[in-house]
Amino acid sequence: MAVEQYPKIYLFRRIVQAKLYIDQYYSEKIDLSNISDEANFSKFHFIRLFKSAYGKTPHQYLKYVRIEKAKGLLKDGIPVTAVCYAVGFDSLSSFSGLFSKTVGLSPSEYLGRQKMIKEQITKRPLAFVPGCYAFQHGWTENSNFEEAKV
Repeated sequence: MAVEQYPKIYLFRRIVQAKLYIDQYYSEKIDLSNISDEANFSKFHFIRLFKSAYGKTPHQYLKYVRIEKAKGLLKDGIPVTAVCYAVGFDSLSSFSGLFSKTVGLSPSEYLGRQKMIKEQITKRPLAFVPGCYAFQHGWTENSNFEEAKV
C-alpha cells in the first residue's frame, strides 16, 4: 500500500512547490509556463492537478495572491500606483479593474476607507475593541480608557 501512496504524495509535493513559487514570485512576470516548469508538469496536466488541490487554477490563484498583497499594501497607506507595480501588474487600469471586481471597491476607495478607519481607531480606540473583552478588563464607555492615551 505504501508503494501506491508514494506517487500521490510526490505529485502533491510538486503542486505545493508550484504554489510556493507563486507565493514567492507573485510580483514578477510569471506565467503558466514558469509555474508548471517549477512543478515539472505539462501545462494542462498541471492546471488540472492544481485546481483539484486548491480549487483555483494557477492563474486564478496568482490573481488572488496579488490582490491580497495589494490590499495589505493599501492598508499601509502606500499609493495606488506604487501598489499596482509592486504586486506585478503592468497596467494601472487592469489592476484597478481586477481590484474593483474582486474587492467591490476601487483601489482609491479602498485606500481612502483604510485611512478613515485608521483615523477612527486613533480617535476612538475603544470602539474597535470587542465589547466582551473591553467589559472583562473594565474598559467600559464610562471609563477613562480613551483619555489615557500615551
